[in-house]
Amino acid sequence: MPIYEYACRDCGTEFETLVRASSPAPECPSCHGGALHKKLSGFAVSTGASSTAMPAFASGPCGSCGHPGGPGACQFE
Repeated sequence: MPIYEYACRDCGTEFETLVRASSPAPECPSCHGGALHKKLSGFAVSTGASSTAMPAFASGPCGSCGHPGGPGACQFE
């Protein structure tokens, strides 16, 4: 069950929510609107070697994710 990050287009509230296949579409917890934008978010992977190792792209600016098309090719804001 993944956790997704959303931004409400109506009021600007940013929030996270657990999304299940059987769940209804999420709504904004502030204004209860349904005009949501799913945000691109980083994630952590644990290999057991070190819990503090994070990939460089997880906190870098746009264009540093290593997309083979080059900076800005991923088309995410």
